[in-house]
Amino acid sequence: MKIAIHDREGSFSDRWIEHCQQKEINYKIVNCYDSDIMQQISDCDALMWHHSHVFYKDVIFAKHLLYSVQASGKKVFPDFNTTWHFDDKVGQKYLLESIGAPLVSSYVFYTKKEALVWIDKTTFPKVFKLRRGAGATNVKLIKSKSEACKLVKRAFGKGLSQFNKWNNLSERIRRFKEGKENITGIVKGIGRLFIPTEFAKMYPREKGYAYFQDFIPNNNTDTRVVVIGNRAMAEKRHVRKNDFRASGSGTYSYKDINIEAIKIAFSVSKTLKLQSAAYDFIFDKNDNPLIIEVSYGFGTKGIKEAPGFWTDDLEWHSGTVKPEEWILEDILKS
Repeated sequence: MKIAIHDREGSFSDRWIEHCQQKEINYKIVNCYDSDIMQQISDCDALMWHHSHVFYKDVIFAKHLLYSVQASGKKVFPDFNTTWHFDDKVGQKYLLESIGAPLVSSYVFYTKKEALVWIDKTTFPKVFKLRRGAGATNVKLIKSKSEACKLVKRAFGKGLSQFNKWNNLSERIRRFKEGKENITGIVKGIGRLFIPTEFAKMYPREKGYAYFQDFIPNNNTDTRVVVIGNRAMAEKRHVRKNDFRASGSGTYSYKDINIEAIKIAFSVSKTLKLQSAAYDFIFDKNDNPLIIEVSYGFGTKGIKEAPGFWTDDLEWHSGTVKPEEWILEDILKS
């Protein structure tokens, strides 16, 4: 078997390539952005591409290319089931509801009128989200009807940019105060107030819909569960200071993981036939796990520090967690 790998520094491909070299696995590096990519992979049995939501080129065509390669009979990672809903919270709402998964109650509207009628009848606070964005970007706690109406009118007017320049600067300042960012990062954040990112310049604003979720109070952490094949790893991510968001905080712990969340994650992955899935859970007042969202990709820093993993029989295995290698091994086994 020969595996084609799209190489991007800082992605899963770093470890995939290293693992192939260590285990003498037959592979070749390809460039999925090239027009002749189909020719490049003609002698390969599989294509692996850790595509990202932060690169506009990936957003434009990564899913389409991967599904086309899959349709040809080759193995791919991520495959269609695993990636079609990636970075699409609205799509995930429908998908998780369709199988009865325990999702935080979510609401989507495609006309301003319907959204405003709902706002007039519902209670607050609510969480407003754009379809796209990770690390708690594009996520805002809405505390009043007037604030919600303002956002809805913008969503059905000029729209909202996926890159929030003020949120970006605020996050850099937070990280600087915690010793996780240097002064150069602050300068870059200030620069972004005037110079947009390449993604912001090339990708259109989000508009024509409004998406809300219920706010579940008293969650000082969320729990991320990553399922790869028959293995699950988990971490608790602590909420930022004076905030309600845990994703992207960069602070992790591993004690007292809720086993029901592990069960749910395995069940959903099996039902939806997902190669890789990172589930973000919060808990209601009765400590029942509720899924916030899911992603095929994930930051590996916190997960790799986990002291072990569960197999799908819920047996615990102490030891090193190797998510990228497990993804590659599962492709080889398939």
